[in-house]
Amino acid sequence: MANIASYHQALREGKTTVVQTVKDFLARIEAKKHLNAYLAVYTEEALASAAKVDAKIAAGTGGKLAGVVVGIKDNICYADHPVHGASKILEGFESLYSATAVEQLLAEDAIIIGRLNCDEFAMGSSNENSAFGNVLNPIDEARVPGGSSGGSAVAVAAGLCHVSLGSETGGSVRQPASFCGIVGVKPTYGRVSRHGLLAFASSFDQIGPFANNVEDAALVLEVISGKDSFDSTSSSTTVPTYDLSSTKKKRFAYLKDCLENEALDATIKTRFLEVVEKMKADGHTVEAVDFPMLEHLIPTYYILTTAEASSNLSRYDGMRYGYRSEKATDLESTYKLSRSEGFGDEVKRRIMLGTFVLSAGYYDAYYGKAQKVRRILKDRTDDLFSDYDMILSPTTPDVAFKFGENSDDPIKMYLEDIFTVMANLVGIPAISVPLGTKEGLPYGMQVMANRFEEEQMFAYAKYITEDCSGQHN
Repeated sequence: MANIASYHQALREGKTTVVQTVKDFLARIEAKKHLNAYLAVYTEEALASAAKVDAKIAAGTGGKLAGVVVGIKDNICYADHPVHGASKILEGFESLYSATAVEQLLAEDAIIIGRLNCDEFAMGSSNENSAFGNVLNPIDEARVPGGSSGGSAVAVAAGLCHVSLGSETGGSVRQPASFCGIVGVKPTYGRVSRHGLLAFASSFDQIGPFANNVEDAALVLEVISGKDSFDSTSSSTTVPTYDLSSTKKKRFAYLKDCLENEALDATIKTRFLEVVEKMKADGHTVEAVDFPMLEHLIPTYYILTTAEASSNLSRYDGMRYGYRSEKATDLESTYKLSRSEGFGDEVKRRIMLGTFVLSAGYYDAYYGKAQKVRRILKDRTDDLFSDYDMILSPTTPDVAFKFGENSDDPIKMYLEDIFTVMANLVGIPAISVPLGTKEGLPYGMQVMANRFEEEQMFAYAKYITEDCSGQHN
């Protein structure tokens, strides 16, 4: 189906059923299981739920997402189902409750078909850090799908579900969306409840949708958004029914520092500037602006997120649930061995870095200073939004890289997030939409809006995909 709206029309007209749709997805998941996108598939319960939703649709009582098949990232809780964060440390653990976002999907009659692979505890830009193996990019299986929500991106790109949920800390939805040629959304911080999302960095994390088109992404975000008493950081700002039809002329800024960054591929830069010229020809104001803070984004992001991770991941200690080392002999060895054996290398690297920047003697030099820089970044971004409606940039500096290409160089891997971390640092919404291809590999364009202005972000992301589209090799 072209989108959820056309799928719903086909259901109403009796051209298909939810049960048949679920069966079709199950067959595709089986045929594409080598991609390693799904860690678990809920075959029987998905079919049982589908039969109930078919009855609701026949009675005219189906919800906004009636029969829509959804995969969820393995760091989002679903009651009575395992959630591992793609880590050995949560081996054997089942969630006692569902994330608020999951409850909201189910309340609108979505079908959750399985849980999706990811980088361990959402730490990574390639999906090479999962305890359950790499997820393969369906466009070129020798290349990464992006991360950390690689399984969620691949499930949509490979046709293994209608839409999926991922999570964002510094680009973990938008970057894999770019690498897989689909749409990925990071909402405003607080727009979607974090209740039931395994915490990586609490002041950054947000759940966001993947979809094949902007309309479907907007509908899913509309459903999962809103105030939640279980999350004190969730916002009470009204969630509208997103109208994507706006055609008003807007003022866009693009960050000159992004376009002049030496890491940016020439093909992506050329294509981006073509879109800029098309937007100008359509009557929009699109201007290059200086943003000299670009070089500070990655250091600030990694100091703050590793500090928060060091604190958040201390709960995984081998004592109460999850993995416990068989070699442990006393309390101290239980802690040390369980965490050493249960966590992967990247997670341990970030925990140690976070512990270091929070330690006595270094707190002010690193963590305290990074918080001050974050505030300056927010103020500079607010200044931009006083003059412009939205900010544009490429989503990623290049197309998907090959497995192992960046594995031995953590700094090079971290720089994959150079264009995406800004939105997470300052809490604004951002979306990646397909921009073009280079030698058959997709890449995306990013639209960032001011806080809680997702509606205009969606409207103009749709305009870019429909009116400024074109595949360039």
